Amino acid sequence: MTTSNIPAWPDLFGRATFALAALAGVLLILMMGLIASAVFMRYVMGNPLLGVNEIVQLAAVAITMLALPYATHLHAHVRADIFDPALGRVGRWLADILTRALSIWALWILVGRAWDKAAEAAEFGDATNMLNLPIWPLYALVVLGIGLAIVIFAVQIVLLILTRRAFGEPENG
Repeated sequence: MTTSNIPAWPDLFGRATFALAALAGVLLILMMGLIASAVFMRYVMGNPLLGVNEIVQLAAVAITMLALPYATHLHAHVRADIFDPALGRVGRWLADILTRALSIWALWILVGRAWDKAAEAAEFGDATNMLNLPIWPLYALVVLGIGLAIVIFAVQIVLLILTRRAFGEPENG
């Protein structure tokens, strides 16, 4: 099966995950501006901004979870390919399927815990200490980011099976 026969849904995931990654990029720029402002206010003006650490911590979680699906879609996670030559073509293909299946399993456990924590934080009104910002939306972003990564890994498994070759392997190789 050639790539031209593969359905267009991987491209749809690519566009959707790119939009989330772009939002993560905007948040990163805003976070950098906030940090620069906080440093200026503290050391130049002598008037520190309260709560900056909380905002930066929350923004870091949001940035990571919004960018995770895009990194998953691009196969941008760290990969140890030391065994690839020894595995051969079929071994790499099976390893690609196995690693994605194990990732789905591990991430499923994490998304379940994050879901429980989001519900618990919403029920009890958990909030940050200084600014009293609600915490449940961050857990919800964890659920969203990891949940989309799970879907992308599942789509990648289907594509591996349809194309019968490992990712990065030439179509004629």
